[in-house]
Amino acid sequence: MRLATWNVNSLKQRVPRLLPWLDERRPDIVCLQETKCSDEAFAALLGDELERRGYAVAVHGEATWNGVAILSRVGVDDVAAGLPGGPGFPHQESRAVSATCGGIRVVSVYVPNGREPGSEHYDYKLAWLAALRDMLATCPQETIVCGDMNIAPTDDDVFDPEAYVGQTHVTPAERAALAEIQALGFQDVVRDRWPQERVFTYWDYRAGMFHQDLGMRIDLVLAGAPVAERVRAAWVDRHARKGKGPSDHAPVIVDLDEAPDGDIGPVVPPPSAPVVKRGSAKLPQQNI
Repeated sequence: MRLATWNVNSLKQRVPRLLPWLDERRPDIVCLQETKCSDEAFAALLGDELERRGYAVAVHGEATWNGVAILSRVGVDDVAAGLPGGPGFPHQESRAVSATCGGIRVVSVYVPNGREPGSEHYDYKLAWLAALRDMLATCPQETIVCGDMNIAPTDDDVFDPEAYVGQTHVTPAERAALAEIQALGFQDVVRDRWPQERVFTYWDYRAGMFHQDLGMRIDLVLAGAPVAERVRAAWVDRHARKGKGPSDHAPVIVDLDEAPDGDIGPVVPPPSAPVVKRGSAKLPQQNI
């Protein structure tokens, strides 16, 4: 079984990339984030194409912002939208959807960005993560959480820690909230597979960040022990970030039970050398 997660950063914009990618990688389960469209618009845009490819769909969207979905060729049962008792801003946003697919409880999440430490957006992010933790505490062990966590788990998951000083995604409170989720028994399967390598999933569109490989790893696959034990490959599909009209995120792919593309997949990290001198590169917004 092949699972994948991808923040597409607007489904409408990414359809010309998504459909060929589905045909090429042939994932059985796909978690999508930041679809930025209503459920009705999702169905009108992709319903027929996904049905032809054998995918059933669980969607939780809203026009213009946010939006998550699960595509599955191994069944979609017991669909649940949102987080029970989760916070709103001011109302609950479309940031989580869950379904049972092929015997696994699959959760697709798009964690709030947080914008700036200490802001109301940051407080909302921490409250949202706490609600996610509480929901996952009631899930069976055969659960996998996929999505844009908007947190780099450690300094090894950013191109240069000094570039992120004072920024969200790397603060102790955010990392502690993620650690509480993992403490429930969820394993970071990509980092388990690549404990020392330079592996990113997101690169800012600006300033040639992708071409310089100045990125961060914020798209995670967290698996309960019974699922994690089945992992045979876990990798980032950097090819999907190249070319015309890409998302600023690359898909993360995890193969269970067998690895059709080999144990490391067709994309072997690290793609380029790490920053040798810390503080030599800055985030694009810091150049303004």
